[in-house]
Amino acid sequence: MRTNPWVRAALVVGSVSALSLGASANGLTPVPSANTRVNGEARPNVLSVELTETIAAQGSNALENPTSNNPFYGYDGDGPMLPLAGDVQSDTHNVEATKTEPDKNTYLVLDHVQGADPNYDYGHHFLFQGHELSVTDSADRALSFISRINLDADGAHRVTLLADHDTDGNPISTIDGSTWNPFAQRLLFTTEDAGAPSVYQATLGVPSSVVNLTFAFGHAGYEGIQNDANGNVWLVEDQSGAAGALNKHAKQPNSFVYRFVPKDPRDLTKGGKLQVLQLQSLANPGQPIVFHPGQADADILSQDVKDEHTYGKVFRTKFITIHDNATDGTGDFNANDLAKAAGGTPFKRPENGVFRPGSKFTQFFFSETGDTNVQTEAGSDFGGFGGIFRLSLTRPNADTGTLSIFYNGDVAHTGLDNCNFLTPNGIVFVEDAGAGVHQARNGLDSAYLFDVRTDFSQGALPTRILAQGRDASSTLDASLADAGHGFQNEDDNEITGFHVSDGDPGVNGILGAKLPIPFVAGWRVFYTQQHGDNYTWEVVPARPFFALFDGN
Repeated sequence: MRTNPWVRAALVVGSVSALSLGASANGLTPVPSANTRVNGEARPNVLSVELTETIAAQGSNALENPTSNNPFYGYDGDGPMLPLAGDVQSDTHNVEATKTEPDKNTYLVLDHVQGADPNYDYGHHFLFQGHELSVTDSADRALSFISRINLDADGAHRVTLLADHDTDGNPISTIDGSTWNPFAQRLLFTTEDAGAPSVYQATLGVPSSVVNLTFAFGHAGYEGIQNDANGNVWLVEDQSGAAGALNKHAKQPNSFVYRFVPKDPRDLTKGGKLQVLQLQSLANPGQPIVFHPGQADADILSQDVKDEHTYGKVFRTKFITIHDNATDGTGDFNANDLAKAAGGTPFKRPENGVFRPGSKFTQFFFSETGDTNVQTEAGSDFGGFGGIFRLSLTRPNADTGTLSIFYNGDVAHTGLDNCNFLTPNGIVFVEDAGAGVHQARNGLDSAYLFDVRTDFSQGALPTRILAQGRDASSTLDASLADAGHGFQNEDDNEITGFHVSDGDPGVNGILGAKLPIPFVAGWRVFYTQQHGDNYTWEVVPARPFFALFDGN
């Protein structure tokens, strides 16, 4: 008899308490509610009782090889970690240092990795990040950096600065997304600034060799990035559209899902083809769903957008090539503009996506953040609160497929952002709802586990596995932000970089290639609590011999 791999994993760890919980199909007890947002009050993180968390790194960790601009993991060198008594923010003076905001996490298990100290053994387990905020130079260029948490190292060697400049000598721009490209053996990083370099690739060494790949990917507000098994690079863009003249609290869909098909997956510097996803309209058969310049209101409440957010409606899709280095050269181009011109289908701020394990890279789930405004006129019917889409390809690497809404957001579940499969059928999406939504609904962000076998059209709810708190530094920053005076840091904490991996640096380690078995056989779980103290956490079992049970 062939034993289910999840049952085998349970047997390995012994007594499986999750099997008797019965709270959800994935064995995690729901956290009852989000943390409330009260001015001047901090809140602790609350996880499912089967889980706890340990600090992998925090903002005050000194970099083992600091610079004057980047002395710490979570703080730049332009001010103190906390405001001094009586100090006042101004346009020329910061009361506290700029928070670097380490973003998405990429975990790898590697041999023979060096750091800044040639005589130190850095071990084998590493977590890589780019940083989302930074100081700027006299030309108003961001001065960000790429870091590595050395999970096996002592305090003095805990965090290494890998690079703060690319191979052309330009400073690293602020970074959002990251992944490991096993074909080229390079880290990939995205920036959300369409005016900056859009995609970097970086080596693992110190200093890292960082190459700007914008000539191939174009300028866009890229965030989510990941490979498929064919070496293609999938990108999800987060670029906000214009608000409507009539629908003043809603914004026009303005971001796209892309796929980059490299000429040689082992060397992205050879370029390739950039493609955009297009949906065929149900309301106007034979026509694609497209962006209408200067007609934000027409798009915000269009029948097409309503259909996209209606359970049970299925759209035919295809990828369209919008740029090919072989014929279009290597000059600058704007991917968002080309996507609109070619008839790509825009979404309301999609941010991240991941392939379903076991689907052989034929099912891709991606989030849509929505308007992050509880007053949005779009509402749930028109994607105002975002949601989750499921893209199904006819075969791996296919140009055609179908798309449907998997989960439609609401006020209580909105701003859905970073995602990763925690179990073979359980995908976690975290919120980035923003301080305005937090205040309006009196609830901070949460991380939710969605079972992909569930029909959410019938009123089912996802399982909250994390109610994000607000650390003391973030609470202080919220007060400083409310006071204004040009305060540069974010306020409430945000969940980002939810990452589940066994660290395999080979092709079989691509997210979606294996069935995840968290806490067993080397599988580890991480996330970053952005803003404030900028903790990066490792999530671990709270009980001995605990294993999740997926029920498949």
